Amino acid sequence: MQAIIDCNSFYCSCERLFAPTLQNAPIVVLSNNDGCIVSRSDEAKKLGIAMAAPYFQEAERIKQFGIHTFSSNYHLYGDLSWRVMETMRSLLPPGHVEVYSVDEAFVDLQHIAEKDLYDFCIHLKNTIESWTGISVSIGAAPNKVLSKVANRLAKKNKIQTNCVVILDSTQKIQTALQKTPIEDVWGIGFRLTKKMKAKNINNAYDLTLPHNEAFIKKEMGVVGLRLKYELEGKSVLELEEPKDKKTIAVTRSFAGNITTLDEMKERVSTFATDCSEKLRKQK
Repeated sequence: MQAIIDCNSFYCSCERLFAPTLQNAPIVVLSNNDGCIVSRSDEAKKLGIAMAAPYFQEAERIKQFGIHTFSSNYHLYGDLSWRVMETMRSLLPPGHVEVYSVDEAFVDLQHIAEKDLYDFCIHLKNTIESWTGISVSIGAAPNKVLSKVANRLAKKNKIQTNCVVILDSTQKIQTALQKTPIEDVWGIGFRLTKKMKAKNINNAYDLTLPHNEAFIKKEMGVVGLRLKYELEGKSVLELEEPKDKKTIAVTRSFAGNITTLDEMKERVSTFATDCSEKLRKQK
């Protein structure tokens, strides 16, 4: 079995660590220069705040509902992400964690007996949250793609699932696929969604039906076939060992015009310091 561990509303969770009074309040985090909304708490989602929407479009509603807003602090988020990933590594054997993004990691659970899988996932979840303060959801299944399906269900029904969903039977997998709209399948974007729905492929289960294989191969090639096979329960995408980066960059846009050499030196020095920290972590 494999699992994906996904931080819940990661940037919002990071901000709440330093503002615990906002634990159940609606909050959003904005992108560089406060341009767009890049993270929303569950409370903000329920109020209809759209992901990636320009801030000016949502400003009136944010003010109306008293939603707390934060400018992004990527240095903080990077540090807390590192702590979450290191906690996972300390709880699992070497090579069993593949960092997928700043707030997600795939983990190999082959060493855990099936009867102990749920309890172990709860242990992982509780330990990560206790050690880092960041809440997570865990989806476990026979492969990567199905674990993403499981994780989506865990995040959508946090109270009922306790943020852990395990797809360990054919019946559970089929039910989960039927509940997953095609646009929520890993790797299916906006354009593909329109084409899929035109072919009456409306959910993840439809994607597994034999008569759709030729269409998937035509539209997505080998990548699409791998996706289909994983949804059918086959394991095609293996966990990847972390690799050293070939390039390291720290890029930021400026909040305003830089008009003096001293100001420019200050900003470049800050970026260089951040870059040096990344270099040291790569040894």
